[in-house]
Amino acid sequence: MFAQFIIAITGVAAIFLSQTEKMELRKYACIFGLAGQPFWFYESFNAEKWGIFGLTFAYTAAWVKGIHLYWINSDKNKLPK
Repeated sequence: MFAQFIIAITGVAAIFLSQTEKMELRKYACIFGLAGQPFWFYESFNAEKWGIFGLTFAYTAAWVKGIHLYWINSDKNKLPK
């Protein structure tokens, strides 16, 4: 039950932040998205939901791409304003 609560909180936060107009807030979407991934792995593995478990790898890769774009290689000239 705790893992599902964390999934809900981090997921909703990531979705809302990814849709904000403010770039300084939008970059936090990938942080919240990535923070929820261990709980997705845990829940989908324990429930033997192998399709969701497989998709979790793709979602993790997408959130890592966001970390790279917004935090590691954050060239201000490349990002939309």
